[in-house]
This record gives sequence, C-alpha cells and structure tokens, in this order.
Amino acid sequence: MGDYDEDTAFLGQSGPYFWTTFFLLNALFVSTGFNGLYIVFVGAAPKHSCLIPEVNLTEEWRNAIIPITIVDGEEVQSQCSRYKLDVVRNLSAEGYIPGRDVNLTNLEQEGCLNGWNYSKDIYQSTIVTEWDLVCDNQWKVPFASSTLFVGYLVGSLISGQLSDRFGRKKVVFMSLGVQCLSVLLQSFSHSWRMFCIMYLWVGASQISLYISAFVLGTEVLSKTMRVLFTTLGAFLFYCIGYMILPWIAYGIREWRTLLAVLSATPLMNIPLWWFIPESPRWLITQGRVKEAEAIVRHALFPHVPTPPFRHFKFTSQCAHMPLDIHIIIKIMVITFNFCIFRMAINIGYFGLSLNTSNLSGNPFVNCFLSATTEVPAYIVSTWLLKACPRRALLSLFLIIGGGVLLLIQFIPDTFHHVALALEMTGKFGFTMAFSIVYIYTAEIYPTVLRNIGMGMCSSAARVGSITAPYVIFLGTYNKVLPYILMGSLTIASSVVNFFLPETLHKDLPETVEQMQESMANLPIPCEAHSDGQTLTL
Repeated sequence: MGDYDEDTAFLGQSGPYFWTTFFLLNALFVSTGFNGLYIVFVGAAPKHSCLIPEVNLTEEWRNAIIPITIVDGEEVQSQCSRYKLDVVRNLSAEGYIPGRDVNLTNLEQEGCLNGWNYSKDIYQSTIVTEWDLVCDNQWKVPFASSTLFVGYLVGSLISGQLSDRFGRKKVVFMSLGVQCLSVLLQSFSHSWRMFCIMYLWVGASQISLYISAFVLGTEVLSKTMRVLFTTLGAFLFYCIGYMILPWIAYGIREWRTLLAVLSATPLMNIPLWWFIPESPRWLITQGRVKEAEAIVRHALFPHVPTPPFRHFKFTSQCAHMPLDIHIIIKIMVITFNFCIFRMAINIGYFGLSLNTSNLSGNPFVNCFLSATTEVPAYIVSTWLLKACPRRALLSLFLIIGGGVLLLIQFIPDTFHHVALALEMTGKFGFTMAFSIVYIYTAEIYPTVLRNIGMGMCSSAARVGSITAPYVIFLGTYNKVLPYILMGSLTIASSVVNFFLPETLHKDLPETVEQMQESMANLPIPCEAHSDGQTLTL
C-alpha cells in the first residue's frame, strides 16, 4: 500500500480540513462522558433503615426499635435489622421504657420484613430504592455496574471486526443509534434484570463508538493532529461530558427521568454523518482507492493541485503477507503486555470513578472534582507525549497512581480531606496512564491490525472494568482494602513495560513489515530459528 503519510504530505499538518475533522470527531465523545458513569447516581444507595409499619407503639419504642451498630468507629442506626416487632409491640403495650426498664441488647432482632425507609435528602429515587437493592441484595448494585463493562467487553470484541468489515464511519453512527435506544429502554426497566440487560447494550454500543471513532481519527488526521486528537482531543471531550453529568443529575434526582434525558444526547451527533469522512487508510486496504482519493481531494482548497497517489495501487496485498513465526510471537507478547496494562489501569480508573458516591461530602461535587482532575491530566499528557518516551511516561504515572493509593491507609479518619486529595492524585495518575496507553496502542499496531489490536486490548481491559465494582464493594468490609488492591496491581503492572517497543517520533505503521522494524530490539527471547516457517496474516 505504501506510505499514506508520504502520499498525503501535500495536505500539510494542521489545515482547515484537519481542524474541522478534529472537532467533529471529538464532538462524538461528549455523549460517552454522559452515559459512561451515570450509575454513580442511578445506583446510589441513600441512607436507609427498616420500615416500621403503622402499629401501636409509643414514641420511645418507635425511636428505639432500630438497633445501634458501630461502623468505622461511629454509632449509627442499623440499616438491615430491627428489634422483633411483636416483642417490641408487647413491651410498648405493657408500658415498659426502652433503656430504663428493658436492656435493648437482650432483645431478639429480625430483618426488615416490611421493607425500608429511604432518605430523600439527596435522591428522589434510584434503582436501589426502586428494587430494594440493600442488605442481602446489596451485591446487585456492583453486578449492575459490571454489566456495563461486560458490554464493553462484548463491544470491544465485535467493534473491531465490524469496522474492519463495514468501515469505521458506519460503525460509529450505528453505535450512536444503539446507545440512544438502549439508554431510553433502560429508563423504562420494569425490573433489575431488565436494567442489567439494557446496561450491557449501553456498554457495548458505547465502547464500539469510542474505539471506532478513536481509530477513525487516528487514521484520518495528520501526524501532528493525531497526537492532539488521541490525548487532549478524545479524552478531553469525553471529560467534558463527564463533568456535565453530575450537574444534570443534580437537576434531575429521579433516575428514570435522568436516563430519558441522557438517552437524547447521542441524537445531537446524527447530523455529523454528512461531515465526517470515512478513513482513507481503511478504504485503501479494501481496494477502494478512488473513494480514498475523493476524500483527500475534498480536503483541498480548489487552488491546491493534487499529486498522483503513486503508492495506492498496492491495495490490499499486504493483508496476505507471510510472516515468520517469531514475528507472530512478538506481536502476541506485545498484545499480552498491553492487556496486562489495560486491566490494571481500568481497575484503578473505574474503581476510583465509581467510588465518588462513597466519599464524604456532596456526591455531585465529588463526581465533578473527579472529572475535573482528568482535565490537567489530559493537558499534561498531550504536552509530554510530544517529546517524552511512551514507556518512561507510562511507568512513571502507573507508579504515581498506585503509590498514592497505598498511602491512603495511613491517613487518620480525621484527615478525610487529605485522603480525598490523595485519591484525586491517584485519579490523576490513572488518567495520565489511561490516555498514554491508548495512543501507545494505536501507534504500535499497523493499519491492517490496528482496529483488531485495539479491540483485543480493550477486551482485556474490560476484565479489569468488570472487576472494578467488586473491588470497591470490598470497602464495605474494610474501607482500605480497595486502595491496597488497586495500588498493588498498578505498581506490579509497570514491570511489563520493558517488553514494549518505543514509538516516539516514529511514523504510524501501515503494514506488519513496518511494525516489525519497531520490534527489532525487543528483549523477547523468541529469536528462535523459524526454519522457514511462516504464517499468512
């Protein structure tokens, strides 16, 4: 196929065409910020206690019927039990005074047989209050969160195949439609099971949109704009949606209405179909050279002559090139290492994002702060990626993100602001690593493998995402356990960085042959004699 960047050098690096495409593609990512983490509010558990039915109880017994328990050193009312109603009713009828005539610790307890009372100080309704997802059913909330990430896994597996078969642009807009419909149907869920099923579709469509649009931008934009798009662009516009989300949730405290409103946000991107081009690189690999030429010519001003595309005649021959077996092994090792990175980073990133509703203070402000923390991370990563090696940056911020989380366990409970600052610093480190590893992955794989490679790595990352809600759920047993686990995994994962090639100041590879050049000096013990063995890709 030749060198696409060389053949299109006459377009320049940052003309009107590239800037227009840059902003149109980035507009797609805003809706992913809206719909990615609304479970923080939709699945929030308000303060609750056992519902006491309208029976003949004195005021003293009605106030004392809920047992007092110790949580994190503080006395609070039990959320999952009450003193046995029949016993309390008899004691009340006989005129006994709780705490004076009766030792409450000796009374028999029972579960919340009549349901729960939920505080409406923050939320009017959530899926927790709708279906009583507390106490014995508390596990259903992290399970619901995990179904989003299971959808991410499914979407990661199929989006690469679909966009390689039908084109990046078609999959992007198909994903927008599915996302809109899934969120809307989810707002009409009549059961927790239906909510989870629709959330899986939300996740599958969202990650398909994200990956396909990310790859489309990587392949359409120039080398200079590519770095800006894959760091400051894609992630910052996602963050804009993420930052707006808590204020939409602040204004709409009822979960069904909130989802109905959010379902409309992808519709705003439908008109972009007529302005966003298909990837010329993908068209060339499919042998559709004339269409690729038309897109590139459309990008020019009328007075700029179009040179011939001398390399484009070698259309899709590279898709059937023979490879030595040790090259296949090196590609597999690189993919495996990226999978390790992505799992660890996703556990930390989504774990901290989902944990905002559990932090002290206002949940809407906490979510906004968590989103705001990502803005400087994306700006700094954009600046650093222009001049710094990818491997060094990735290791540095993995250690920063994991290290500060390990420090949280040593912060006294009275210094909760310090713990919050450390958690936001950890979020900064994970966000930096998150943005770096995305562009790192896109820069390593060639065009013929890029979408499949990113899809495979994203699939592995979803294992971490699926695990993240349960890592946070460990905090119900010991509040420092999630931080210890996330910090340890992240620091340990930085070791595999030594087995990845550096991509700084290198052209985006078009073929596996060009990718092979970057792998020449990898410390992978697979220089085994292939004895002429080849595989056909």
